[in-house]
Amino acid sequence: MTEAEWLQANAQFLAAAIAWVRSLLQGHAAATRQLAAGTATPAPIAERGFWSFARRNVIAAPPAQPQIAPSPDGPSGETADGTAPPALTLLVQRLGLSTFERNVLLLCAAMELDPAVASLCAQAQGDPLRPYPTFALAMALFKDPSWDALSPERPLRHWRLIEISQPAATPLTVSALRADERIVNYLKGLTYLDDRLVAIVTPLLEPSAVVPASQSAVADAIARQLEALATADTPPTVQLLGMDSSSKQLVTALVCRTLGFRSFRLDWSVLPTAPAELESFARLWQRESLLLRVALLVDTETADGNHAGAVDHLLSRLKALVFLATRSRWPRMARPPISADVSKPTADEQRQCWADAVGKDVGATPDALAAHFNFDADSIRDIAQRETANPGAEMARLSDRLWDACRSLARPRVDALAQRLTPVARWDDIVLPPNELALLHRIADQVTSRRIVYNDWGFAQRMSRGLGISVLLSGASGTGKTMAAEVLANDLRLDLYRIDLSAVVSKYIGETEANLRRLFDAAEDGGAILFFDEADALFGKRTEVKDSHDRYANIEINYLLQRMESYSGLAILATNMKSALDQAFLRRLRIVVDLPYPGPVERKAMWQKAFPAAAKVATLDFDRLAKINLTGGHIAVIALNAAFEAAHAGTPVTMPIILNAARIEFRKLGRPINEAELRWQGVAA
Repeated sequence: MTEAEWLQANAQFLAAAIAWVRSLLQGHAAATRQLAAGTATPAPIAERGFWSFARRNVIAAPPAQPQIAPSPDGPSGETADGTAPPALTLLVQRLGLSTFERNVLLLCAAMELDPAVASLCAQAQGDPLRPYPTFALAMALFKDPSWDALSPERPLRHWRLIEISQPAATPLTVSALRADERIVNYLKGLTYLDDRLVAIVTPLLEPSAVVPASQSAVADAIARQLEALATADTPPTVQLLGMDSSSKQLVTALVCRTLGFRSFRLDWSVLPTAPAELESFARLWQRESLLLRVALLVDTETADGNHAGAVDHLLSRLKALVFLATRSRWPRMARPPISADVSKPTADEQRQCWADAVGKDVGATPDALAAHFNFDADSIRDIAQRETANPGAEMARLSDRLWDACRSLARPRVDALAQRLTPVARWDDIVLPPNELALLHRIADQVTSRRIVYNDWGFAQRMSRGLGISVLLSGASGTGKTMAAEVLANDLRLDLYRIDLSAVVSKYIGETEANLRRLFDAAEDGGAILFFDEADALFGKRTEVKDSHDRYANIEINYLLQRMESYSGLAILATNMKSALDQAFLRRLRIVVDLPYPGPVERKAMWQKAFPAAAKVATLDFDRLAKINLTGGHIAVIALNAAFEAAHAGTPVTMPIILNAARIEFRKLGRPINEAELRWQGVAA
């Protein structure tokens, strides 16, 4: 039977059922009028049954539709071959209604579908002020009435199939009954999700035709386990473990497509926490899962622990197919779950996705993008589709656009914990001895060669930790630590984020670890360099535990040790107190660059690069300036102050102006001033 044929048969069945109710109301109204007139009443009309009425008055099913077997007790709707029963029959079977409860629901639905029913209800009850169904009317209309039909534990009220409008001091039996709008539409054959749920849940996107093999294998394994447990009264909760929310949504959609379910996502940050609202949501969703083949993914990635209790309550109340997206195993499960680790596509799969999406004419772009950025397949296809929309674009420009688009997408959401810097320094701007400069180049080379070493050469299969690159830049203030970080970010074309320690470190127990976790997790997709300036404040040595403060401080450091080792990106630590760092951090650092205090040769080169080409500068004695014993950071400050003084005076930057700015810098630092160094042509600056 096609969907159109079923809808036609269902509409005919529902029309016959409503006509049956209408006939009962007409008979009861006539009996009420005769009783009021003092004449005898006819035989109870409920005894005539639905099908004896329908065969004579309504049903004439076309040959293409299945014949519906009659029932003496009303509209049962079973088909002769056991297939495609009407919506009312499905509802009765799935929600466990008795014959009387079914008829009460049908009476309320008839009120919504047939305009004549309201008047008939008033006539049948002998009261023009009661043009609505009541429990008392249903007791009089239908045979075998049951007093417990309106109990909160029975299906009519438990599943919110009907609503009771009971004014104060009005008995329940004569209060107005009304069928739930969603249920009325379900009886008509409409299979949409309840509007009260649509505002909270969102449908998952249909999976694309090509899915990475690693994620498809996880979905297939889950589907096989669920199929093996299909006969269980309550399906187990499926725990999807891992850090990537989009991959868990994809796996959920794949499983549901295999099993024939429609999948929806619930962000636990919008989950009601008030007990009454939470219970209402759970009951409505359970009702939908019984009427439709729907599954729910509860995503626990984006809220705080205040919602954990609401999730526990929801999982305990739902006897439906539920997926729980969480980082680690949920500690409180009412039933033994199915657990599966879900991660993004492997590096090789991502490289293949890039190659399929952008083609082979872009050269090494797929390899570079897969090495630096960690995206799911849909994100890769979306980026490639947007950036390749212009077929006339040059391949070189396309490569740059793809890279910039990846940087933008991978840009971590850590604005509250870190400050994104705009790197301007390049290799030509930094002045270092050859050995230290070579170490910086080695850092850049390791970042660009990660894919070859880890994946192509197999080191990733031998190492479970330390796949990222953590480096330390140590040296006195002004020796170029921040500039070195900018140079690396510029060379690698990655965003540079300086960590705001005041926002990360918290006095509340556990908050520092939570902030660090958010920070590292947000940067895992690549495209960013984490720069811990003044790292000794966070990476200090663990101390002997003398009180609770020491214990929790050590816990923070221990967590940071573990997270640094598991971080897969580039993290740069900068400190002018290397000795204050915990030795365990030094073991986990890939490269340590000690930036020395500059000598005369380095200072001369710094002065030569201190002023931009557009600046108005007179002839300077760089050998003389190199004798001023300051670091590059202080030289940059002196050059800037000298430029402001010259601009105000309307002259180029001259040696006296620079030397005077140097005098001011020495006073700021509290250092003694050597007048011989700051004299020019025998005149004090």
